[in-house]
Amino acid sequence: MSNPTSMEGAAPIKLTRKDYASDQDVRWCPGCGDYAILAQVQKVFADLRLDRDKTVFVSGIGCSSRFPYYMNTYGVHSIHGRAPAIASGLKVARPELAIWVVTGDGDGLSIGGNHLIHAIRRNIDLKILLFNNRIYGLTKGQYSPTSEFGKRTVSTPHGVPDRPFNPVAVALGAGATFVARAFDTDTDHLQAMLRRAHAHKGTAFIEIYQNCNVFNDGAFEHLAEKKVHDERVIALEHGKPLLFGPGKSKGLRFDAHGRATAVEVGEGPGQVPVGAIACHDESVDSSGYAFVLSQLDYPTNPVPIGIFRAVERPTYEQTVEEQARKVAPTGARKDIETLWHQGDTWVAGSGGDAE
Repeated sequence: MSNPTSMEGAAPIKLTRKDYASDQDVRWCPGCGDYAILAQVQKVFADLRLDRDKTVFVSGIGCSSRFPYYMNTYGVHSIHGRAPAIASGLKVARPELAIWVVTGDGDGLSIGGNHLIHAIRRNIDLKILLFNNRIYGLTKGQYSPTSEFGKRTVSTPHGVPDRPFNPVAVALGAGATFVARAFDTDTDHLQAMLRRAHAHKGTAFIEIYQNCNVFNDGAFEHLAEKKVHDERVIALEHGKPLLFGPGKSKGLRFDAHGRATAVEVGEGPGQVPVGAIACHDESVDSSGYAFVLSQLDYPTNPVPIGIFRAVERPTYEQTVEEQARKVAPTGARKDIETLWHQGDTWVAGSGGDAE
């Protein structure tokens, strides 16, 4: 693989998103939100000059899972729901690699829900991008684990009977050390989230609100539309007050039970001074605060985007390496031949009266 990011002794080469685009034709439906996400990933990789020879994308099955074909890096288009498991094994075996997992709300939260939560709880140094369009797109419009209650689809003609999963809440419940949310069309914000995820050591989970214009068009239009975005969405900024609305005219306050109340900000009658508005702290050690934020939803409250939680913990692969060093202090890894011939072995059916 030709890799301008690792040419030693040469002057730095300016990279663009084209350097991270493969020669494959992108085959998503025209207007799909996946195009926007792909473009921002490629732009961020170019800005960071990431080494293509040491970067791997792993996906499962679904529209989003075609992603590895379109990145000029290494990639694995794996099996339904198993991308986190495959990526976990690869990261432990080759900890020097940067591994990104691309999944969808169905692939990651239904078929692969068990694999996803265990990858997260182990804090393996993976960057997980979950494209949430609230529908099964590849298989033509069945409802997914994030589809709204009561939504009519081809598989639920009388309305979805389930309460939907909240992907951010699931990740926090599994102990994720980095959790964020972004929109596919808010390009600057999405790029910022991708950069922060790349810098994080441990599992970084980003839920990306993504539009499927064929089977669930406008799923997030009530939040993404410019004329209502400021009123219905609150951007989480570390160390800054939780303000939203036109001109940051509103804010959030929390009571002793963690219930949020939207208030008018100002010095006039019935208004609350900005100093009394809660400030966002993404570094809170407990996930409880971030979980409270994850429960905010329109129309009762604005929907948060940005980084809910970012804390440091030892990674799974670091722990595995430490165990290996204790077994072999010199750092030498035993080869397969050595392992095969060392110690006691057992042969099934060879003892007693077995025939």
